[in-house]
Order: sequence, then structure tokens, then C-alpha cells
Amino acid sequence: MTARLLDGKALAAQIRAEVAEGVATMVARGIRPALTVVLVGDDPASGVYVRSKGKACREAGMGSDTILLPADTPEAELLAVIDRLNADVTVHGILIQMPVPPHIDADKVLRRVDPAKDVDGFHPINVGKVVLGDPTAFRPATPYGIQEMLIRSGIETSGANAVVVGRSTLVGRPMASLLMLPGPAGNATVTVCHSRTRDLPGTCRRADILIVAIGRANFIGADAVKPGATVIDVGINQLPDATRPRGYRLVGDVEFEAVREVAGAITPVPGGVGPMTIAMVLSNTLQAATLQGGA
Repeated sequence: MTARLLDGKALAAQIRAEVAEGVATMVARGIRPALTVVLVGDDPASGVYVRSKGKACREAGMGSDTILLPADTPEAELLAVIDRLNADVTVHGILIQMPVPPHIDADKVLRRVDPAKDVDGFHPINVGKVVLGDPTAFRPATPYGIQEMLIRSGIETSGANAVVVGRSTLVGRPMASLLMLPGPAGNATVTVCHSRTRDLPGTCRRADILIVAIGRANFIGADAVKPGATVIDVGINQLPDATRPRGYRLVGDVEFEAVREVAGAITPVPGGVGPMTIAMVLSNTLQAATLQGGA
């Protein structure tokens, strides 16, 4: 059995088209949803991601701005920038690109963003709303994208055993919350695994839906996957490869070639979860503009 590929690029294109329709409707009423991304430092990977977000915003008809700050920017200066964006009624979404330099308290920065403009869904108020199932919550983009992927791929979660490998605040914990909630892509029985989990392969083998976000290349092999399971690979890791122009290749946290022969459905890396994440940032920005008075 070879697993069905869950094409994140195609699904993300559907969502981005839907967002563009919503944006056009708001623009016709005189409101252009707008996202501002703040990037501190010159991390190459962050730079690529920020440019991708900007391009996606423009293609959807949204306003897009990027504020680039040097790596030695004082924390107080960054907080002042956030305060200015919070007060700017033409900015509907604010996204602080992580990681920030070590001299800046990331938690303080994320808490400074107005929860009504927190399209990354990292402010404690939005975290709490997600847990409670509040429809006005901004769901973190990666878990939200996975949720949409499950829905649009026709993968049933109600009553399913779902295992999430990784307990980060960015993916693992909010993913577990979304899977447990009533409604589409919810009502699952959820287990969250981490570095202290006993018999991790055995726990994973019980999963109907296995979501892996642990940040270790090829960490999950075929022996840890239940035949026919849906496998969502959130990881993106670089492995040296002299045959590639850039000297490396991208792999996920799952041994793709081996696992695809066991699983029923699987996401590729790249081209799986990544495109969905950007699409959901756009969706959250449109939601923010609507909640701020654009409806």
C-alpha cells in the first residue's frame, strides 16, 4: 500500500482564493485588510518566510508591510514599534517573526501585541480562547492549517485516536486542543507525546492520526506507524546533500519513503504543512479585519 499524498500546496491555493474573495468584498466597502510583519535581525530562514508572507498578502489583495530591525535593536524599541502598530487602525494583523535575538524577551514581546491583532494566535488571551473553543480566537497558523487539511481531505477525526508528537506552544499543545474540541476536525481522543514518553513507538502505533512536530530529521519510522494511519509531518530539517545545488535537502520528522508504504495518507516535505501555515495567516488577518469592524 502506498499512502495518498496530502497536497498542501493545492489545499492552500484553495484557501488563498477564498481569502482573496473575502478581501475583495471588504475592499469594495472601503476597507483593505492589512498585515504588518516585524523581523528583528537577519536570520536567512526567517527572511525567506517573511518574504513569502508578503507575497501571499499582495496576491490576496491585502495590504502588506514588513518592518526590518537590526539584530541589536533594544527590547524597548521593539515594544515601542508594537505599541505604534497596535494603535494604527489601518493595521489589522501584527506578526512578530520568531525567533527574536536572545537579548529580547520573546514572551514579553508576544504579550505586547494587541490580542485583536494577534494573527499568530500566541497571545495568552487567544491561547485561552482556543482551549475554550471561542470562535473569535485566532488559532495558531500551523495547527489551524493542519485542521483545515484534515477537513478538506475528508479525514474523519471524530472518535479517532490522535497522537501528537511534540508539546511546543507553537504546534503540539494548540494542535491537541483543536483536535479535542467539538466540531469539524475535532472530537478526537488525543495523546500528546514528548521526550519523557515511555514506549513512544508503541504509542504512535495506536494512532489513527499521527501528527509529528518534534524537530528531529526522520525521527518517526515505519515501525511506529499503524497501517492505514494518516501521518502529518510538521518538521522541516536540512540534511547535507552534495548532489543538491544548495548542498542540502529538506526532510521532515518522518521517514517519508518508508512510512508512505504503511500509512493511508501522508504529507510531503516540502509541500505539505508549510503552504497551509501561510494560508492560515492570511485567513486570520481577514478574520481580524472583520472583527475590527469590517463586517
